[in-house]
Amino acid sequence: MLGGASKALFHLLAKSQNLKTLASRYGMRRPRSFARRFIAGETTAEALDAARAVEARGLLITLDHLGESVGSLADADAATREYREIGETIVAAGIGRNISLKLTQLGLDVDRASAVDNIRKILTRTDPAGFFVRIDMESSAYTQVTLDIFETLWEQGHRQIGVVLQAALLRTEQDLKHILALGARVRLVKGAYKESKNVAHQHKADVDAAYATLMRTMLERGDYPAFATHDPAMHRLAKEWAAERGIGPDRYEFQLLYGVRRDLQTALVAQGHRVRVYIPFGREWFPYFMRRLGERPANITSVLRSLRDERKTQNVRRKERTTSGSDSAASTA
Repeated sequence: MLGGASKALFHLLAKSQNLKTLASRYGMRRPRSFARRFIAGETTAEALDAARAVEARGLLITLDHLGESVGSLADADAATREYREIGETIVAAGIGRNISLKLTQLGLDVDRASAVDNIRKILTRTDPAGFFVRIDMESSAYTQVTLDIFETLWEQGHRQIGVVLQAALLRTEQDLKHILALGARVRLVKGAYKESKNVAHQHKADVDAAYATLMRTMLERGDYPAFATHDPAMHRLAKEWAAERGIGPDRYEFQLLYGVRRDLQTALVAQGHRVRVYIPFGREWFPYFMRRLGERPANITSVLRSLRDERKTQNVRRKERTTSGSDSAASTA
């Protein structure tokens, strides 16, 4: 985990409209543009291509159509329709039926009842088709309402759903006990949001210790837990504890992000473990992209290098067009 100042900086930058405009101009323009390291593409077709490539490597997938914190019911309704259509496309494509979504994308900031209605609309389409739907966790301001909505859906009979808990939050130990008592599935992450010391651990060692404790509980009491981390130390602990308790690798999975530690993904699969890759896509990729940089600022070097190369290419082509235009004018003079 980053120091508070560094992580806060990237979250602040994520809200910059000017930076978003600049990034959107270059980030996904070409196959090697900088954002494509972490984002599968802007269209569903690109996401399907990425998913097929991931599955061809023996990995599992979950698709996330990016677009959090919508500001109107019209935008929330549009996101709901898109998710329903994406579900149909996934079925037709024959890839793994697993999606992740955020409640603020479905209108939670605008009207809670509408957000609940929207996710129900998605589940009425995905449940019969055999999908698993993971409700992502956002910042701590949304933790309680997200868990409340999740529990409501669970009690209404939607059992092919799971939720995400963040080890960085001080409340997570109690939240985990409650979710496990329901019998629901949990994805455990460390936490990518900048939080205050009143609600979250501020030091990496404390987050790691919390993650390890929660992971042990999930192995002992959880229903097919998912450990979403790129930390080899956590992977090692999970494998050791599972082996000690006779828990086979088919009873839990590791989850890693698209474009991050492909070597680790491959190594875990080679060891006989289930690995799911979180594949984000869509036009609203900038906030997610900035959180990834916030987790690992060293990535900014490759981003700046890619941006520099994009601009060089653009300048070369502009000069070529100018030269071509001059030659054409000269030939007709």
